[in-house]
Amino acid sequence: MKNPHDIIRRPVLTERAYDGFDMKRYVFEVDVRANKTEIKLAVEQVFDVQVARVNTMRTLGKIKRQGKTSGRTPEVKKAYVTLKPDSKGIEFFEGMAN
Repeated sequence: MKNPHDIIRRPVLTERAYDGFDMKRYVFEVDVRANKTEIKLAVEQVFDVQVARVNTMRTLGKIKRQGKTSGRTPEVKKAYVTLKPDSKGIEFFEGMAN
C-alpha cells in the first residue's frame, strides 16, 4: 500500500473550499495516479475520520510559452472529500472558516 502522505499532497484553501466546511466537505490536492479508494483510506488514516464519499477532478496543465519554447504546467488532481454526518471534523480546518 502507498504511504498516505504521498497520496495527499496539500489542502486546497480557497473561498469555494471554505464554503464546504459547514457541510464537512474538504478539498485536497492529491497524487494524479491515486484512485478514490486510495484517497478515502488515506484521509481516514491521516485525519482519523469517517469518509462518506470522494469526488475527484483532474485539470490539465496550462500551455506556457517563453520565446519559441512552449511547455505545460503540471497536471493537478483535486479530491472533494465529504465526511459522514456522525464523524468529527478535521482539526486542521477548524477555525479557518469563521
